[in-house]
Amino acid sequence: MSFFRNTVIAGALVLSGAAQAGDVSMAGGSVTFRTPDQWVDILETDSDPEARVFQVPDPSPNGSNSLARISVTVKQVGNSSEFQQYVASAMSKAKALTGYQAASGGAADNFVYTAQENGAQYSYSERYWLKNNHAIQLRCVRPSQAGAAWQSAFDKGCNDIAASLK
Repeated sequence: MSFFRNTVIAGALVLSGAAQAGDVSMAGGSVTFRTPDQWVDILETDSDPEARVFQVPDPSPNGSNSLARISVTVKQVGNSSEFQQYVASAMSKAKALTGYQAASGGAADNFVYTAQENGAQYSYSERYWLKNNHAIQLRCVRPSQAGAAWQSAFDKGCNDIAASLK
């Protein structure tokens, strides 16, 4: 995970003038959603899987030391069995993260847990859908110690994207 995080941070630094997020279209237009204008689009791939990663700026004093992000990944699958394999593989990777601990109280379609990144505690939320032979993963990652108002706004943004991906 640290390789991914470092890659994203390096990309964010290189693209310090990165585009603001907004209307997003993936998988040839079959997956669409909108992000808040203040989110920064920091990574985009067009292969299979196709991915978009957005940094959600955290104005707190600790915000400069963490990378709050939301990613949407779309992978072509042939059927529901391949979709289930994709989900199982992603959940297996999550459970292998340092300090992984499942959180209670999540909805049936929301895999919620905490883990550590570079010694800091993060909260994760992952949701999955099968749509038009595409496995869709929404992954929302934020520092566990962020302020309550910022956490609420972050979670609302994550939930808004989830609602549009259903």
